[in-house]
Amino acid sequence: MAYLSICFTSFIFLLMCSILSFFFGLNFLLNDLIYFIEWEVLSLNSSSIVMTFLFDWMSMIFMSFVLLISSLVIFYSKEYMAEDKTINRFIMLVLMFVFSMMLLIISPNLISILLGWDGLGLVSYCLVIYFQNTKSYGAGMLTALSNRIGDVALLLAIAWMLNYGSWNYIFYIELMKKDFEMTVIAGLVMLAAMTKSAQIPFSSWLPAAMAAPTPVSALVHSSTLVTAGVYLLIRFNILLVDNIFGQILLLISGLTMFMAGLGANFEFDLKKIIALSTLSQLGLMMSILAMGFPILAFFHLLTHALFKALLFMCAGAIIHNMKNFQDIRVMGGLIMHMPLTSSCFNVANLALCGMPFLAGFYSKDLILEIVSLSYLNFFSFFLFFFSTGLTVCYSFRLVFYSMVGNFNSSSFHPLNDESWIMLKGMLGLLIMAIIGGSMLSWLIFPTPVMICLPKFLKLLVLIVCILGGFFGYLISNVSLFFVNKSLENYQISYFSGSMWLMPMISVIGVIKFPLNLGGSIVKSMDQGWSEYFGGQMIYYSLKKYSLYFQLMQNNNLKIYLLTFVLWFLIMLGLIFF
Repeated sequence: MAYLSICFTSFIFLLMCSILSFFFGLNFLLNDLIYFIEWEVLSLNSSSIVMTFLFDWMSMIFMSFVLLISSLVIFYSKEYMAEDKTINRFIMLVLMFVFSMMLLIISPNLISILLGWDGLGLVSYCLVIYFQNTKSYGAGMLTALSNRIGDVALLLAIAWMLNYGSWNYIFYIELMKKDFEMTVIAGLVMLAAMTKSAQIPFSSWLPAAMAAPTPVSALVHSSTLVTAGVYLLIRFNILLVDNIFGQILLLISGLTMFMAGLGANFEFDLKKIIALSTLSQLGLMMSILAMGFPILAFFHLLTHALFKALLFMCAGAIIHNMKNFQDIRVMGGLIMHMPLTSSCFNVANLALCGMPFLAGFYSKDLILEIVSLSYLNFFSFFLFFFSTGLTVCYSFRLVFYSMVGNFNSSSFHPLNDESWIMLKGMLGLLIMAIIGGSMLSWLIFPTPVMICLPKFLKLLVLIVCILGGFFGYLISNVSLFFVNKSLENYQISYFSGSMWLMPMISVIGVIKFPLNLGGSIVKSMDQGWSEYFGGQMIYYSLKKYSLYFQLMQNNNLKIYLLTFVLWFLIMLGLIFF
């Protein structure tokens, strides 16, 4: 069939591009190369439009990971979206999404970054509303309008960069630390990155974007849309060091990490739990970036992409087999019915928790040890470690509810592990989730670094993880003294589980208030005063005066006599006065 061919062709093409990109990245990394390519699109008189591309080890390796994940996601979609009649359109949208991300990754220029940035925003809107229902439309609107704030910030940054010779920010990055203009640009870029990477107060769109098909969620939440903000700030990292913006970002991202980890412990929707875990990890990346460790943030970005895409693909396979049920309370005992999917799911979950020698361990453990080594206040230190504990807590709670608890579904169920195309896509990422972290750490940090800490601080990460796992099991399995504590303290549970009431605030602040205000302004200004003093006034004036002129042209003797008398009187007045 036609859709099978387009899926397979896209998969092979993206996989080949990924391998090629990875070997180029290795070459650039080992030989310390940076290629800056300029393509003159148009030259008119003395003006020329030049497209610039930056190829260095960071952009090439990131591209290879994005292409690898998107190729496996498209391969996985072949079975997941098999019953969809418009699968060609779906694959085309995914390819457009990947192309926009490529443009953003290799752009050293704010204009071409905006092209990729807006491409991501527009295509993500199309993908979020793919299943056409009211909930999807609401989620798509929230996603699009929240991201517009960042787009406007980026446009303002472009306007501010007119003070310099060009929009190639990469040339002015050293100069940026000294100038006031660049401080403003830093603030605007940080605002843009915060909206795209869903930091507080723009967090509510990220769980709402779960309305998209699961393969899209696997792509969006691992390596494309949400990581665009982190990647942009990695490029602009110099502006955040020893700066008020860095301190603000550290606080906001720490709170985002804590809020998402807490919210995931009260959530029962499988995809939303994983979405909140993405939000928590984005907070971790942003906070270590604000502390001045861009390479470390990039390392975690790559390792996180591998196991998060796998986690979403496993969740998609479970939802597919559960006949579109997403509530973890109607799952349970899946390890008996879907052993291979459950194994992949558990490996991805352990990688997320930072299980030693899986992908997540190499980046998360290093980040937390660097935090222990840095000059940091107690509040930020607490947020880092407590949020790590919460990550393990909700992961173990999720595993207990869906994998090893009592089987809560119908006795006549369709659960099986026979979706081989989906499993092949998942197994490709499983290998990367196991070996990806160690491989990347050897490449990015070829010289071993000794982090010397007291025994308690060195073991603190492990202690926090074990305690988090224990509490995760406890809150899933045991109701203390036969009383459900979360129902007893309903207000606290509701507040924590609803992301600190952020979705409601966002709907009012991002959708309701601006659209109502826009409607009022249109009625009072565009269709009101400006019409009265503008187009309509000219129309009525011309209409009225044309009637007078028409009367004058009727060749009536009385009018001519009256006109003559008036003219005569005016002339007399001018002569005598």
